[in-house]
Amino acid sequence: MSEMIKALVAKEIDGKVRGVLTEISVDDLPNEEVLVAISHSTLNYKDAMAVTGRGKICRSTPMVCGIDLAGTVVDSRSADWVPGDRVLVNGFGLSEKFWGGYAEKQRLKPEWLVRIPESFTAEEAMAIGTAGYTAMLCVLAIQDKGVKPGDGPVVVTGATGGVGTVAVMLLSGLGYEVVAVTGRADQHEGFLKSLGASAVRNREEFLRDSRPLETETWAAAVDSVGDKTLATILAQTRYEGIVTACGLAGGIGLPSTVMPFILRGVTLRGIDSVMASQAVRQRAWAALAKLVDKQRLREIYSVEPFSKLPELAAGLLNGGIRGRVVIDING
Repeated sequence: MSEMIKALVAKEIDGKVRGVLTEISVDDLPNEEVLVAISHSTLNYKDAMAVTGRGKICRSTPMVCGIDLAGTVVDSRSADWVPGDRVLVNGFGLSEKFWGGYAEKQRLKPEWLVRIPESFTAEEAMAIGTAGYTAMLCVLAIQDKGVKPGDGPVVVTGATGGVGTVAVMLLSGLGYEVVAVTGRADQHEGFLKSLGASAVRNREEFLRDSRPLETETWAAAVDSVGDKTLATILAQTRYEGIVTACGLAGGIGLPSTVMPFILRGVTLRGIDSVMASQAVRQRAWAALAKLVDKQRLREIYSVEPFSKLPELAAGLLNGGIRGRVVIDING
């Protein structure tokens, strides 16, 4: 008899797609070369949309949700991986085109896997997850542009979200002056300053119609919001500054002009974490292994049982969750 495993599967029910906690057979898993026993996953914004059905994430059903996973190889037909290897996966179309990490086991393509750095447990790797790895890509882009800690403040929007919390932590750890932008700034000020933010601003200051150019303020930015917020940040970025754009929580629009780019030489750098090359991923995870302050990391995540995923997904979309959520697949 085939082994049965827990999974959260998006199914079409009464014309609507939503995630359902269920059991599936190991024999039902995709015919990929590497079988991984998953110990931890995460809850990202995209995951929450897939689980609740409030976003068209899954391109086909049934679909095992979860864009992140960490675990141990238990069987492999690939020469690159052997049983016992500790691995993680971020993105690569998991939960969209390919079955993802919300299952006790998953079969995966060998080229998707990254070794978990020795300094991290699987739980810590998922506390970072796609959100933290994306934040690292933003920080690396800022460094590659040549922006140094003494060049001026760096603004981080969506600062209490997954990307934002890690970005604040990383940038402040590198010595940058970090200004965190969030809703209900008065409620989150203590938390964000504990991560290293030097100041906390309310998102309503940025969520408005901006002028083509405003007072030069930011040497760099990490934006996960988009739309009017991104336009305002661009208008305020200093000469030869860089804005890294990695999210669209506020919308897909960009009501800006070419003036920041032409008159101030501002760089708008898109950050793609889903299909990034292995070289880019390995660079990011190596940097995370060196830079992450584990004491601060513990402040930005909670561990929740697999059984609470539907409830947690709804809570995230409703604004009721701060920081990172690690999912204990065996919980």
